[in-house]
Amino acid sequence: MNKRTAKIALFMIVVGLALVFMPTAMAAAEDGVGGGANYAQRLGGAIGAGLAVVGAGLGIGRIGGSAAEAIARQPEAAGQVQTAMIISAALIEGAALFAIVIGLLAVLGS
Repeated sequence: MNKRTAKIALFMIVVGLALVFMPTAMAAAEDGVGGGANYAQRLGGAIGAGLAVVGAGLGIGRIGGSAAEAIARQPEAAGQVQTAMIISAALIEGAALFAIVIGLLAVLGS
């Protein structure tokens, strides 16, 4: 594992732990106006939806780059590579859309 990957993994662990323990900490500060737990729920949903978009973008970017490299190496297989790329991208988009909807439900649902 290189330094950059280690830093990203550490950041994700810290954010995950903060999102796990934030509702408990914020619930104690509830003052009847909006509430701390409601704030934490909305923040968690917004961060989750944002991470889903970033993850989908990275995944589709990797698929596109790998497909372009594969077509450059073997142009006669371009049709098969393109079909597999489109199917993979559609599956990633479907999973990302599902994650975004769940995140938005957490933001909007009180």
